[in-house]
Amino acid sequence: MSVLAVIPARLGATRLPRKPLRLLAGEPLIVRVYQRVVALGVADLAVVATDHPDIHRVCADRGIPVVLTRDDHPSGTDRVAEVAARPEFAAHAVILNVQGDEPFVSREALAGAVAIVASGRAAIGTASVPIAAEALRTPDVVKVVCTEDGRALYFSRAPIPFLRDPAEAPLQQSLARQHVGVYAYTREALQAWVAWAPHPLELVERLEQLRPLAHGLAIGVAMVPAAEGGIDTEDDLTRANARWSTLTLPALS
Repeated sequence: MSVLAVIPARLGATRLPRKPLRLLAGEPLIVRVYQRVVALGVADLAVVATDHPDIHRVCADRGIPVVLTRDDHPSGTDRVAEVAARPEFAAHAVILNVQGDEPFVSREALAGAVAIVASGRAAIGTASVPIAAEALRTPDVVKVVCTEDGRALYFSRAPIPFLRDPAEAPLQQSLARQHVGVYAYTREALQAWVAWAPHPLELVERLEQLRPLAHGLAIGVAMVPAAEGGIDTEDDLTRANARWSTLTLPALS
């Protein structure tokens, strides 16, 4: 099944202004994320989806496929859906959403999410990693608990499952997973997701993946060994610049 990777890139970040255009090893961050996605070889085609002409120009100047989308999308998922619906991308059966601030996204996470959809196990695939004890109590870390066959039961910012007896803390940690924010979808699942209004669970938790889950769409969760977070702050960018030289990526055309 042909896979289209869409990398949404919005200019209006607040914690790190103009984030997609900030330099990582001498190139804009969005360029580095595109390079990473191509190098991992999971997608047959990768394209950047952006709301701003400055990002469009940077990508186009480097030969990166890029689409200038509407500027009023409420989420990256909506931006991905707009691009996926374009006629030139109709041949791709699986859509892969890779966040535009994750230059160290792992192949295991992308391939795991895609494999869930391509195999028919679920209409939506995502990924998770083992969770540290302190992360269970951190609202910024999204937790997921799963069924025995690897489908998401629930995502939350709260520590789930609830720990009633402190003696069961190791069991709690083994049952929870840290969510990795990559998604693969069938075309039908993606279009259904963006057609539904935000669900009350989504509004309370501020987690958009609760929308399809609440409507009964299965979300398969790939279990991968490790993953790195995205770039949200100046400190994150500093650390990323220190590490980037260790990667081997193809040159831009």
